[in-house]
Amino acid sequence: MITTTLSRSPGFTIAVDASKDPLVPFLWSIKEALEASSDESTSNLSNLLRDCIRNFKNNDRYRNDVRFLKIWLIYMGVTDDFVSVFKEMLDSNVCAKNSSLYVWSASLFELKGRLRYALFIYQLGIRRNAKPIEWLRKALTLFLNRMSEIQNAASNQKVDDLEFMKLENSGINPWDTSAMDNLLKTIHPLIIKFDGYRSKAKPYSGKVVLSALKNSSRNKVIEIGGMKYLIKGCAGQGGFAQVYKANVNSDPDNVVALKIQKPAFPWEFYIYRQLDLRILDRERSSYGFAHGIHLYSDCSILICDYLANGTLQDAVNSYVVLGKSMEEVLCIYYTIEMLHMVETLHGVGLIHGDFKPDNLLIRYARGKGDLTEDGFLNRSGPWCDQGLCLVDWGRGIDLHLFPDHTLFKGDCRTSGFRCFEMLADKPWKFQANAYGLCAIVHVMLHGSYMEVVKKEQSDGGYLYLPRRPFKRYWNIELWKSFFTKMLNEYPHHDDRSLLQDLKKSFQDYMGSNPHLIKKLMELLSKQRASMCSA
Repeated sequence: MITTTLSRSPGFTIAVDASKDPLVPFLWSIKEALEASSDESTSNLSNLLRDCIRNFKNNDRYRNDVRFLKIWLIYMGVTDDFVSVFKEMLDSNVCAKNSSLYVWSASLFELKGRLRYALFIYQLGIRRNAKPIEWLRKALTLFLNRMSEIQNAASNQKVDDLEFMKLENSGINPWDTSAMDNLLKTIHPLIIKFDGYRSKAKPYSGKVVLSALKNSSRNKVIEIGGMKYLIKGCAGQGGFAQVYKANVNSDPDNVVALKIQKPAFPWEFYIYRQLDLRILDRERSSYGFAHGIHLYSDCSILICDYLANGTLQDAVNSYVVLGKSMEEVLCIYYTIEMLHMVETLHGVGLIHGDFKPDNLLIRYARGKGDLTEDGFLNRSGPWCDQGLCLVDWGRGIDLHLFPDHTLFKGDCRTSGFRCFEMLADKPWKFQANAYGLCAIVHVMLHGSYMEVVKKEQSDGGYLYLPRRPFKRYWNIELWKSFFTKMLNEYPHHDDRSLLQDLKKSFQDYMGSNPHLIKKLMELLSKQRASMCSA
């Protein structure tokens, strides 16, 4: 018996019988390629691994052979598309009942910065009762401990500038240039470890000048990190950034959004990775996803998912152009969605900071006609894929980076969506999102921006309420309760019980009459047909 050790994987000792085992020639060749150290040998190694897998992945003899599993793992380690390789390995049922598959694969994904994938892999192995299960559970516990340390490190790296500490009770401007510079220095050791982070000290040097895209972008090809992106048009622009719809390598089925910003701005990418870490998988699709960021000395390019269904503002406009306003049952549905989103965000220490209908993309269930009355109230089944997706996190605030009970000052400068506190230069916190949510609901109900007035009460006090009255055929008590609680004495530090109570009031109303959910499904179907064909 000949024993061979493949050195790139810890504990990779393979006993082979050269006379009877057809895997042996590959093992020797792979060993030699691993021990070499040239670019050519790296290419040879990748080809050898791919050929070995292709030859034996359908051979039952090697289905549960740990040596073959390690071949897969080495290939995952040397290929850029390691996610696809892992999925192929799962489909091939290689060592499916062996804990080694899950522990080693999860470790590789963790090394690559794909922490959510790593957690999924550990949990998959436990669900499959892989053996030895004790090793798998211990590995998961150690992984969770490491993740906790990362989160604690972020929490402990709070803004510690003495001037900021003095301002704790009077308000820190989280968007001030000096504050942002301080935050970027704080997170730099963390952000460089995240999957998808790429940085160069030189300016962007592609053949197409990025500034030229503003005037004419369609069908131009730009190169980023070795990939080619065919620009299909401008999807949005602001003072410092432009967003373009693009096909990856000209593939019409692989569409992304490219956010080009000057000067370079890695903060939004950091917030997206915090969403990855803090938001549960079943909720994650409600908050946008960033594939990666490329930083240059003169700009940054953030690569994100592209949703083609339009924004909530587009949905509102589709009614306004007809001289109508959005149906009340549809307004209620999106209000429930937003209340749930804000509750989730505040619960994990994140504030969006620019909550407006242009930043809420519409999501639909994967298959047309999939929605049923079942699952609406608990957002299960197809309803989990349906709703809204909050994007544009450039003004996002990570509360874990600030001292506890910090309040903020500063103006988001988004007309129509600035909370009272911003307008009065008073401290605010969760009010930034709460007022934005109210303003969006008003836009849905009335088709116009919200104007707020003080209304005197019988006890001599007053309440802030929208100037425009509620229509007589609406559920007036429901909406009055919503605006009264959201616009008056909104809690600074823990608003989740308020948001939960409001969400429940809308859900109870919808659940009280099955006709309402049926009507909602009809409206969503009609909206999908009209907006997606536009």
